Amino acid sequence: MDRRDDRLETIKEDTHDVLDEAKHRVQAGGEKVKRAVEGDQMPLGDRIASNVKEAGHDIKADYDRAKRDARDGDV
Repeated sequence: MDRRDDRLETIKEDTHDVLDEAKHRVQAGGEKVKRAVEGDQMPLGDRIASNVKEAGHDIKADYDRAKRDARDGDV
């Protein structure tokens, strides 16, 4: 591959990672809102599961950001 192809591939992968990161951040926020809306009406087990889901989405989003940063040399 020549330099132009490398840049194009990097842009393509960065775009994919940005969209994945945004998707995971929105899903994590959705879990937080869900807990806020249901409040004390939400059973403890469901709250714990929601917290775990939120953490999982945050981890996935951080992973997507780290991949992008590593590819761009920001690490």
